[in-house]
Amino acid sequence: MLVKYTAESGVHFGEILFWRASLTVPMLGLWLAAQGQLSRLRTNRMPAHIRRAVLGMIGMALTFGAPILLPLAESTTLGFTTPIFAVILSALLLRETVGPWRWGAVIAGFLGILVITQPGQSHMPMFGVIVGLSGAFMVAVISIQLRDLGRTDEPIAIVFWFSAWSTAVFALGLPFFIEAHSPKQWLLLLAIGALGCVAQLLLTASLRFGQVASVIVMDYSSLIWATLYGWMIWNRLPPTTTWLGAPLVIGAGALIAWREHRLSRPGTA
Repeated sequence: MLVKYTAESGVHFGEILFWRASLTVPMLGLWLAAQGQLSRLRTNRMPAHIRRAVLGMIGMALTFGAPILLPLAESTTLGFTTPIFAVILSALLLRETVGPWRWGAVIAGFLGILVITQPGQSHMPMFGVIVGLSGAFMVAVISIQLRDLGRTDEPIAIVFWFSAWSTAVFALGLPFFIEAHSPKQWLLLLAIGALGCVAQLLLTASLRFGQVASVIVMDYSSLIWATLYGWMIWNRLPPTTTWLGAPLVIGAGALIAWREHRLSRPGTA
C-alpha cells in the first residue's frame, strides 16, 4: 500500500527500491553493534547471499511494480499464485513426485487467475498482470533459497546481506532519478524502509522454522488488508470477477499447503 501511494505521490520507482533496501542496513547494523553482536552477520556462504540478492532485487521490483500498475486487491491476489509456482518448480527442478491433488490445485489456481484477469476484456492492463504473476514466481524461487540459507545462517544475517548488496546495486542508478522530496514523501520512504525491514525479518525467520508452503499460505490474510486499503485510500472495491476468482486461487494454495503438510508426516504416501 505504501509503495503504491508513494509512487502516485511522484517519487521515482527506482528511488523507492533504493530506500526500501538501504534503510535496513543501518537499522540492523546499529542494533547489532549496540548489542555487541555484529558477529551474527558472519557467514561462510557469501556467494549464496549474492545469488539471493540478485533474484531478490528482481523479485522486489516485480512485487512492488504490480500494485503500482494494478488495483491493490487484484495485485495481491495475483501474488497468491506463489504456492502454485512452487509446485511446478518442485516437479521440474527438484524432480519431486507431484500427485493429482496438487496438480488439481495448480489447474484450479490458474482457472481462478483467468476469471480475475478476463483475458481480452479485462479492466486490468495485461502488462500489470504479467508483472504480478512474475513477482509471484520469483517469490517461490526466493522462498526455496531462504529455506536453504536458513539451514546455516541466522535470519538477521540473511536480511542484512540481501539489503547490503541490493543497496550497492540500486545506488548505481540513484544519480539518474533522485530528486527533492516534500516532508510527507520522506516520511513515506522512511516508513517503507522501516516496515520492509521488519516484514523481511519476520518472513525469513518463519521460513527457517516452518515449511515453505505452510508459511506462504499465511499470506492470504493480506487480501483483507489490500481490500480495506483500496476502499479507504482509493475508494475502490474489487469487481465481481475478483470475488469469484480469488477463492479459487486461495483454495488452490491452501490445498497445496495442506497436502504438503500431510506428505511431510513420516509414513505418509
